[in-house]
Amino acid sequence: MPRFPLPVLPALAFAAAAASAAEQVYVLEPGHTFPSFEADHMGMSTWRGKFNRSRGEVRIDRERGTGQVEVTIDARSVDFGLDALNEWAVGEQFFDTAKYPEATYRGTLVEFREGAPTKVEGELTLHGVTRPLALTIDRFKCQPHPLHKRDWCGADAHAVFDRSQFGLDAGKDYGCDMNVTLRIQVEADIRVDAAAK
Repeated sequence: MPRFPLPVLPALAFAAAAASAAEQVYVLEPGHTFPSFEADHMGMSTWRGKFNRSRGEVRIDRERGTGQVEVTIDARSVDFGLDALNEWAVGEQFFDTAKYPEATYRGTLVEFREGAPTKVEGELTLHGVTRPLALTIDRFKCQPHPLHKRDWCGADAHAVFDRSQFGLDAGKDYGCDMNVTLRIQVEADIRVDAAAK
C-alpha cells in the first residue's frame, strides 16, 4: 500500500508505467480497518486488543492476478480496553512508541482464485525490526458501494508470528507464549482520481 519491499530496479519503473488498465487502486477506510491481535497471558487466558488508527492502500489487477498491499499502523493507538495496560504497552518496556511510533506491513497479493487473492507474501516491520510474514486471506470481496456508488473491496486476513523475534519478549520469563495471532480486517474504496481515469 507503494513503497513495496521489492528490489528497486529500472524494470519495475517500466512495468509500473505500463501497468494494465485493469489495475485499480483502493484506499483503506480508517473507520472500517482495525488490525487486531490475540496474545497469551501466562497460559491462563488470551488477551485481545486492536489498533485504532491505521492507513494504507491496495493495488490490484484481478484480471492478471497481481497486486500489492501496504498497511501502516499507529502503534500509539493500541487498545486493550484497559487504560493502564495501554499506557504500559506504548512505553519503553514494550512498543516504545517514542522510538517506533508505527508498524508497517507491505506485501504482494498471490495465489488468486477466480480473481480473488488468497494469500499475501510480505514483510512486517515492528519495533524497528523487519521480518517476512505471510498473511492468509480468509475472505476477499469487491462490489459497488451501496452509498458511495463506487467500487469497494473488503477482506479478512490473519497470520501467526513470534513476537520475541521483534524484540517484544515481555512476559517470556513468566511463561507467556510468544506466538501472537494478527488479524487484519479491511475495507477500502477505490481511489477517486484512479476511478476518474
